[in-house]
Amino acid sequence: MEGFEKLPAYLGVPSVELTAFPGGFSNLTYQVSAGEKTYVLRRPPHGLKIAKAHDMIREFRVLQALEKAGYTKMPNPISCCEDEAIIGAPFFLMEKVDGMIIRNRPPVEASASFFRNLSQSALDVLIDLHSLELSDSGLGALGKPEGYALRQVQGWAERFQKAKTSEVASIEEAFQWLLAAIPSSSDVAFIHNDFKYDNLVISPNGEVQAVLDWEMATVGDPLMDLGTTLAYWAEAGDEDILKMFNLSYVPGNFTRREVIDYYAAITGRNVSEMVFYYVFGLCKVATIAQQIYQRYSLGYSKDPRFSVLHQVVEAAGRKAIASIQTGNI
Repeated sequence: MEGFEKLPAYLGVPSVELTAFPGGFSNLTYQVSAGEKTYVLRRPPHGLKIAKAHDMIREFRVLQALEKAGYTKMPNPISCCEDEAIIGAPFFLMEKVDGMIIRNRPPVEASASFFRNLSQSALDVLIDLHSLELSDSGLGALGKPEGYALRQVQGWAERFQKAKTSEVASIEEAFQWLLAAIPSSSDVAFIHNDFKYDNLVISPNGEVQAVLDWEMATVGDPLMDLGTTLAYWAEAGDEDILKMFNLSYVPGNFTRREVIDYYAAITGRNVSEMVFYYVFGLCKVATIAQQIYQRYSLGYSKDPRFSVLHQVVEAAGRKAIASIQTGNI
């Protein structure tokens, strides 16, 4: 594969076979077969970079800290390379976890009970992540929890402005509402920040084997993490364009309200301000979609999936305003 000619020498093997994993919208992921060993390689996308979200060195260190903290639902990190001369960008290698990744089509054999199990297993894995010890593992050094909610709202609002290709008044209005509604207090936990079904490796019965794509993981308010998950958690009655990221609308899944109630029951956390967190999640998803659409519109990517992402931005804006006005999630 073009651009990977120096990889065999780096791995100490005569040749490698590379297969690009389909479905990702951000960093690029490949399966690397090197002799008897199989790895997964992660590298940033071609073209524009989006700061920390594409920092391969940091993502590798996140995996190392999670391993030290005793978290088992992630691929074990293997090696990290900062030398851009090898494949044209920093990259890291991790183990390949067996299982399936479900994207926009359910597995043929999947039943309602499969998705019920998946809903609960996914939330259990997220709750376990939010319960990890931060100091001894080094996870605490990977973020700044003080003022996290305000900083996140301001940061994503700025990113949206920089990525705009047209005016979307609903997202602008939602960001203004968020700035005036920052919760006065919050818990602190290690959070994934992009927790949805297609970032999970799943067993045939719906049990989560591993969580992938730790590029945005940090220390902050765990309800901000839950809010992002809820923004991806489409239901059957939602607009079709919002269903492209998660199969949570398939019969058997928890509803968004059930997600909130289950999380609150297990963690004991106060979820009375979840509208704020859900609207934040929608604005964040809209911004990510807009950033990718901007790259597509500038010609950095030819992936046809990206051509409709401006519709995601508009639909997320409509959903955010409706939630603000009704208090419904």
